[in-house]
Formats: sequence, C-alpha cells, structure tokens
Amino acid sequence: MRKSVDSPGVSFRSAYVLYLASALFIVFLAGCRSTSSGSGAQSVELNGAGSTFVYPVMSRWTSVFSTAHSNLRINYQSIGSGGGVQQVKNGTVDFGASDAALNDDQLSGMKPVIQIPESAGPVCITYSLSGLDKPVQLSSDAIAGIFLGKITSWRDSLLVNDNPGVTLPNTKIVVSHRTDGSGTTNAFTTYLSAVSPEWQQKVGKGNSVNWPVGMGGKGSEGVTGQVRQTPGAIGYVELTFAQLNKLPVAAVKNLAGKYVLPDTSSTTAAISAFTDQLSKDPRTPIVNAPASAPEAYPISTLTFLIIPKDGPDVAKRTALRNFVQYIITDGQAAAATLNYAPLPDGVKSYDRQQLQQMTAAGQPIP
Repeated sequence: MRKSVDSPGVSFRSAYVLYLASALFIVFLAGCRSTSSGSGAQSVELNGAGSTFVYPVMSRWTSVFSTAHSNLRINYQSIGSGGGVQQVKNGTVDFGASDAALNDDQLSGMKPVIQIPESAGPVCITYSLSGLDKPVQLSSDAIAGIFLGKITSWRDSLLVNDNPGVTLPNTKIVVSHRTDGSGTTNAFTTYLSAVSPEWQQKVGKGNSVNWPVGMGGKGSEGVTGQVRQTPGAIGYVELTFAQLNKLPVAAVKNLAGKYVLPDTSSTTAAISAFTDQLSKDPRTPIVNAPASAPEAYPISTLTFLIIPKDGPDVAKRTALRNFVQYIITDGQAAAATLNYAPLPDGVKSYDRQQLQQMTAAGQPIP
C-alpha cells in the first residue's frame, strides 16, 4: 500500500498511454498474423464502449483474446457507463459495459438485451495528503458528511475520531466527482444512499446526480488527475487508477465496525455476503454488507456487460459469444491480477444461462 503521495512516479496518463499502446500493438500483430496465415478465416471486428471502471481489465481481456484469435479485432472505448448504455441503445456498438445493471424502466426503453455480470471491484476513496504513515480511516458518516459539503476540513472532529493517534493536517477538503454518466458514481451513491438518510433524501443515487459540492472530472482518469494535483482533495475511483497514480486509498468502516481496505479479498467477502440475493437477481447491489461479513469492503460493485439479445451478423455474434465465454471463465484469472474479484460459481452459472439466449438473425448461435 502506498503511504505517501510525495514520491515521484509515472503519471497515470503516461502509464495509461503506454498500456493502451501495448494493447493496440498486440492486436496489430494479431492482424498481421491473420493476413499472412492464408487461412481464409473471415475477419471480424467487435466494438464495445462504456465503463471506465472496467477499462484496465477489459484492455487485458481484449488483448489476450485477440492474440489467440488472429482473425478478430476488438475495440473498446472507455467513455463511462452511461455512454456505453446509450451506444447499445442506439445500436452503434456490439456490447456495452456498465458498473450498474439496467433497471426495469431502462430495459423497457431498449431492444431486448442480456446483462452479464463479468467482474467485481471496489470503489475506492482516494485522497491527496502528505505526512501520513498509514491509510486514512473513514466511517460512513464521515464520507457522507464530506460529499454533502458538511465536513470541510481534515481536522474535523469526526475524522479525528476515525483516526485515533494520527495527526491529520489542517487542510481544506476539496471534493472531486465524476461529471459524466458513470456506473462508478452509481455504485458510490448507492452506498451513500444506504448509509445516509440525508444523502438519500437530498441527492439520491444514479449514474449522474446533482452533487452538493466539489469539482467535476471526466472519467476515472479525470477524478484521479484532480486528486493527484490538488492538496487536500478526495475522490472516488477504481483501485487500479489510484495505484497507477501513486495515490493512497482509505480504509472504510463497515457494519461490523472494522475499517477495511479495498482489495480483491475484501470485495470477494462483499460478494459472498450477498450470495443468496445474487442467486435470485445478479443486479442486487453489494454495498454495505451486513455485520456478519466483517472482512467485506462496504463500497463494492459488480460490473456488467450489456449485450443485444439478437444481431444480424452470424460471424460477429459468434465471436462475441466466444469472447464473453472467455471473460467469465479463463478471463477471471486475469481480472484477479488487476484488483477485480473473481465471480463466484453461482454468478458464473447465471452468466452461462444468459449467454444461451444470444441469437444471430433470430436463430440460435451454432
């Protein structure tokens, strides 16, 4: 765990560009092999868009799968969950990714789609404070107070109580939040609505909300950049974004009274706490796990692929079905290396059942 933000390191944007360039180079090599192989296999291109939260692992999945299938190219645009859902609705992409499942009202305004839970991860509270030798601890009351604009100093008594023996700096708190439609925002505000009646009444939950306070950034990249550049800032992002940018993350107090850091194991504990509910409806939020799950990180979320149930191109639909099958099986190991919690067996079983509903030109996919 990074304990200070003072040391120099590779900026997120530099790491982000380097990783993207590497992924595109792998896909380019795969295309070259396809051209020179003389196999005669039909070239297929899949286009997806959506969640920035899932972008790091989606980049890994698309690179690995494209390399193994030389006739396939997969493009994914990290534009936010809301944008991805809208592009699926408009029919301009083959699949979308969202950190929030579509509710019944949203589904009623679209052509039939299937929703595939594909990974889970923590929504982290990241901050920019110097001089601390361990992660800041935050209770739900403290987090709600900060994002409601009621707690404005790092020396506030509530924060002091959360961090006994720690001398917090006398620094103004600067809130950073997403400006785009975001499933990460949905997960975070779902948590705030669960723990704070005042937040539920005044702000509520959703991909976009009217923030009471703070400065906005586009995508997890924007929020991470603002936090990194602003002393005293605090924001919410996916764990890999904080790690790449050398920013610390807070330990959040759960219902068992334990301050828990966000990582793969604490997200897995959150999923496990909702096993029964998820077996009935995988759209169930996994925030604020009950006190019976003392190791659970309380701001966790499942992420979803949003896939049209039918499409006209048999080759494309077959490739998409096979790609999703890879994601929910072998791809789960890659997810675990990037701080995403692997799916439990019950959710994988649900995913396989959903995939069987995919059709091409109205017919079952061979």
